[in-house]
Amino acid sequence: MDEIQGSTLGEEIDRLHAEHRRYAQRLEELLQKPYLTEDEQLEEVRLKKLKLHAKDLIFALERRVAPAVA
Repeated sequence: MDEIQGSTLGEEIDRLHAEHRRYAQRLEELLQKPYLTEDEQLEEVRLKKLKLHAKDLIFALERRVAPAVA
């Protein structure tokens, strides 16, 4: 059962990494522009929050997969 759960967690981590990359790529596109519209500025803020949330989830899941040895 732990092996199945580990596999599922691994797939979720992979999905979150892909999501994080998509957010980073879109942010990079926005940051290449000399001027952002109001909507683009809001999108930038939203993407930064989503990117950080994805990173936090990745970290939490990775700790579940390989907990630190005390």
